[in-house]
Amino acid sequence: MAKKDPYAALRIKEFNIFLLVRFALIFGWSMQFIVIEWQVYALTKDPLSLGIIGLMEIIPALAMALFAGHIVDQKEKRNLLAICIAAFSLISFCLFWLTSPEVISSWSKKSMLYTIYGLVFFGGFLRSFFGPTIFSLVALIVPKKIYANAATWNSSTWQMSRVLGVAFAGFSIGWLGVHYSLCIVFALVLVSLLFLFQIKRKPILNDKIGEPMMQSLKEGVHFVFKTKAILGALTLDMVSVLFGGAVALLAIFAQDILKVGPQGFGILVAAPSVGAFITMLITAYIPISKNAGMKLLVAIFGFGICIVVFGLSTSFWLSVAALFFSGVTDGVSMVIRQTILQIKTPDNMRGRVSSVNSMFVGSSNELGAFESGVTAKLMGTATAVVFGGTMTLITVITTAIVSPTFRKLDLTKDIEEHENAE
Repeated sequence: MAKKDPYAALRIKEFNIFLLVRFALIFGWSMQFIVIEWQVYALTKDPLSLGIIGLMEIIPALAMALFAGHIVDQKEKRNLLAICIAAFSLISFCLFWLTSPEVISSWSKKSMLYTIYGLVFFGGFLRSFFGPTIFSLVALIVPKKIYANAATWNSSTWQMSRVLGVAFAGFSIGWLGVHYSLCIVFALVLVSLLFLFQIKRKPILNDKIGEPMMQSLKEGVHFVFKTKAILGALTLDMVSVLFGGAVALLAIFAQDILKVGPQGFGILVAAPSVGAFITMLITAYIPISKNAGMKLLVAIFGFGICIVVFGLSTSFWLSVAALFFSGVTDGVSMVIRQTILQIKTPDNMRGRVSSVNSMFVGSSNELGAFESGVTAKLMGTATAVVFGGTMTLITVITTAIVSPTFRKLDLTKDIEEHENAE
């Protein structure tokens, strides 16, 4: 039944609650990211300031990633996620307060900017725990035979929440202003926390509780580097996000190049997520596990082409189309990568493997934002985007040539083994 049922994971009540939690959380997080970028650029008019936002988040996220994975593997997942969400609500409230008329009228721009950077830094610390905890919790909610199906719906929910979050952020800035937009973020985070307690506490499957931290970390890193399918997927995705991500510069395109205002900004930021979400819904009905390695290479190559087109475009709707199709190709990449991680990772190492994943891919979003800010400062905004897309294309071609094993990667047998389990 699991082979034919595209809604297999959705028939589990706790998984549906989990998706609601993740939707509210990512919707709020995505809104907050966009609103902060808009506010910071409005304060500074400096593309480098947008890059610094990414740098402030990546420093603690990278520094804590492996340690967070170890802690996640040692702790109960539901309550640990509740602590993370509660701490994130504090950040959201502080940003809401910071943008109030009273603070804006009495604080200098520099003080506001540094405080925003400080809150983003704290958010990066929490980010290192979110990914491993959520990844581990999913595996405790659904049976192994439907991991692939759950990964598709989990990724689809993530993309849908981003679509609506970033699009709503753009319109909300125009309708309500920055201050009340951040109030909505705070409310959404609280909603996600309330939903979370509808999920029962889960058992700790790690049989090495109390294992020395360094030994635990070494074991997790070694597993990732010896599992070629995981390592190859993470490396490709990291490079595409690091060099090909144009999202960090969209505020500049909206305000200075395309001149479309906050509403156009929201459309630009939402376009990739719309494309990715549509792709992920399709993959629930048409699995892409066969010849997964080649499909991943083709998808990321297509992503690079879209980013180059976006960088060269001076037309708003051509830019929207390029970003939309970059999301379509990125959606394929994300589903394949998440399926590889869920299927290839043993239960007792999910926290650590997900932490390594966050170092490769999750943190590369922020590092990519910093890279984009620096290259935009040095080369100009449009040139920086074209450069990033070109680097993505070169990386894909190189990987296809030097790694025939990854090119031939097929997940069909692995998925069948999980479906026949239990």
